[in-house]
Amino acid sequence: MVGSVVRARCTNCGVVLLPGFDPDAQCPKCHFEMHCCKQCRHFDTGARFECTEPILERIPKKDAKNNCDLFEFRMTVEKDTSPIGYSNNVTLPVPTGRPGDARQAFEDLFKK
Repeated sequence: MVGSVVRARCTNCGVVLLPGFDPDAQCPKCHFEMHCCKQCRHFDTGARFECTEPILERIPKKDAKNNCDLFEFRMTVEKDTSPIGYSNNVTLPVPTGRPGDARQAFEDLFKK
């Protein structure tokens, strides 16, 4: 069964950020600023000043580093489709058969 996991991603390149990353730093892949409006959970292009929080003035550059006190990094809930269960250290069995064995087993099902 597929579970859910909470992840932080860079909104510029989509790379998954490791737990414990520094939100005041830059993205390790594309060097996009982490503490900016586009990375904030309150960022909404349809809201006044593009923020769901009651801010007094608009921040003009949404992708530049700022000092907003209301900043909270955007976290997303995603389906955990990774083949390894990182949360409980489950190891998956290693397949022992050859790739042709599966094909042969499939063909054996439909022999006349």
